[in-house]
Amino acid sequence: MSTNARGTFDINSWEESPYDEQDGTKLTRTHVTKTFSGEIEGTSTAELLMVYGAVQGSAAYAGFERITASVNGRSGSFVLHHAATSDASHGPPTATWSVVPDSGTGELKGLRGKADISRDSDGGHAFALDYNFE
Repeated sequence: MSTNARGTFDINSWEESPYDEQDGTKLTRTHVTKTFSGEIEGTSTAELLMVYGAVQGSAAYAGFERITASVNGRSGSFVLHHAATSDASHGPPTATWSVVPDSGTGELKGLRGKADISRDSDGGHAFALDYNFE
């Protein structure tokens, strides 16, 4: 049986460093920090490998994010695996955010699940975690 935790997050820093560019396609490494509030209270740090395609709107990224937080009152940390692709000419973007198995610490040890990240109309970010414990 799955449990839900919902909240919002703010991006505190976004440090993008390009490392390759050819014919309009750019590869970057990006370091991101966030602060979470709601049923998930805490902070995170993420490292993302990003690709911006030669056509605006086409892109992809993969990365890992350690979230150190209280989730519905249980404290610890866990790692999220990010994977997303956007194709400017072939439909909506796809994305998955999943908890890396056995990455939970403290009271979050054994955490399993998937996250959903969405953007509000005012530019804010909503975060939902559907999870269970081993």
